[in-house]
Amino acid sequence: MAISFGGLGNGVDFGQVVSELAKVQRLPIDALTAKKKDLQTKLTDYGALGNKLLALQSAANALRLPSSFNRSTSTVSDDNILTAQAGAGAATGSYTVQVTQLAKANQITNKAVKAVSGTTEVVSSGAGTFTFRVGSGTDQTVTLSAGATLDDLRSAINDLGAGVTASVINTGTEASPAYRLTLTATASGAANTITVVTDTTTLDFTNTTGTGGNDTLQAGQNAIVVIGDPDQTTISIERASNVISDAIPDVTLTLKSKTVTTPDPEPVTVNISNDPASVKTNIKTLVTAYNDIVKFVNDRTGYDITTKTGGIFFNESTAKNVLSQLRTAISGEVSELSTYKSLGAVGFKTERDGTLTIDDAKLDSAMASNYVATRALFVTQTTSSGIADRIVKAVDFLDSVDSGAFTVRKNSITSQISRLTDQIGRKEDIASQYEERLRLQFASLDGLLQKLQSQTSALQALR
Repeated sequence: MAISFGGLGNGVDFGQVVSELAKVQRLPIDALTAKKKDLQTKLTDYGALGNKLLALQSAANALRLPSSFNRSTSTVSDDNILTAQAGAGAATGSYTVQVTQLAKANQITNKAVKAVSGTTEVVSSGAGTFTFRVGSGTDQTVTLSAGATLDDLRSAINDLGAGVTASVINTGTEASPAYRLTLTATASGAANTITVVTDTTTLDFTNTTGTGGNDTLQAGQNAIVVIGDPDQTTISIERASNVISDAIPDVTLTLKSKTVTTPDPEPVTVNISNDPASVKTNIKTLVTAYNDIVKFVNDRTGYDITTKTGGIFFNESTAKNVLSQLRTAISGEVSELSTYKSLGAVGFKTERDGTLTIDDAKLDSAMASNYVATRALFVTQTTSSGIADRIVKAVDFLDSVDSGAFTVRKNSITSQISRLTDQIGRKEDIASQYEERLRLQFASLDGLLQKLQSQTSALQALR
């Protein structure tokens, strides 16, 4: 209920008095609201820190396993003949390769004498069937209704998705068209030959009339590559596809054209070598993710002597514990190793603010002179837990759902915010009731003073 105060001759504004008293009553609420806001900001920043921890863990996982360092790169002397893609486990080496034959897909068509003048021309006057198979596969049958056209037959074959693509080609002229149905195996190789088993259409692929049959436009054949120096012992490999992934372990060869043989064969050289550059990129990603966390926490744990205020993580032991755990994981020695025991041995340095820097020349030298020892420093092995593994475990420890310090602190802040919300709500109710009582009391006083003033005026008038 809104209560207004009349104008009094004594000049007292009771409305202002009530407002000021109500503000005093709300001081504890304002303090709780400010505390809640700080906690919400802190929780938001802990959430951001959690995301940064996950980014660090992801970067560490990319260096955790021995296979993470088995990065290879490939080069070929003539990529017009073939290309090579090295996988993670590819062994270093050089290979001499000749492509003596490319894989091709079988392609057949009906005889020219059975060509039709249009794609909408009827090829099955009554109900009919068209059955084919690819290689030693099962028979695939298309059932045709009376009046089926060449287009109907083509579409029905393609709808089967049975290893054959049907298309229509005009082998005549624009003035005098002659359309023939072409069947192409979707998979290359000599074993994927198309056989038409039954054909009741006028195309007569099976030559039931004696004047039909089919023509082979392209025979199915395998790819053949020869590995080795032509003047030495060579190995011949035959595959159904031009993409060969099982000849050289973890190396995929994609054949593009035959080797030039005149006047002399010109083999292609395929070189497989280590790719330390990609590993170094992953190492730098790890450092960047670590430094991101250090800077994030440092910015929030500092103290401004001018304003005499601390950052949102000032006096937050959990935030400091995060840095301590990560610093221990990343800077401690791997005592089980003998060559490189710490990151400092391969070019890492901790700066005064806690961030890491890398001496590129020193890291490059370590990887070039002893790649195995550098790898051992990061990866998990039978007898040692490398730096990357330690980081992964540290983040798991901090972020454990049940007992992780990081998780526990976030849950605690969430609970505090919830309690403060309840307290603020209760105090808001009390403050509203208090202000309402004040307004009622001062309204009564205002009325009383008005009566006294009226009586005083009346007495003065009787004099």
